[in-house]
Amino acid sequence: MALFGFPAGKQASAPTEAEIAAASALAHVPPTTRELRAQAVHRLQVGLFGLAGMLLLVSLANVIMDRAKYIDASAVNTAAPTVQASETSAKDPLADMGVAPQLPVTAKEKPTVAISPAPPPTPAPTVNVPKS
Repeated sequence: MALFGFPAGKQASAPTEAEIAAASALAHVPPTTRELRAQAVHRLQVGLFGLAGMLLLVSLANVIMDRAKYIDASAVNTAAPTVQASETSAKDPLADMGVAPQLPVTAKEKPTVAISPAPPPTPAPTVNVPKS
């Protein structure tokens, strides 16, 4: 072993933690220009594929929406409407449904209030308990 610059009688000892930390800090090699270019090309490829994917999704959604509009437009019933809307329904649709009370149309009319009495309570049913 003396030929390679190592003393013949001495054994190599295990490195300490401080030596490992110093060697690892010194072992960092910055990326080369080729590696940096490869990373940039990879990022560019990922971005372009992402944009192409979004373009395809938006185009597909546009085609689906156009097709749905075309089908809706072609399926319109051309028959004349048979139901004519009245003036009162245009004025107060809630009153027509029975949700709100009928309000007077003019200031001279007074609303009519019809109060119906509550029905009388019904007695509770009786249950026959068997005797033991």
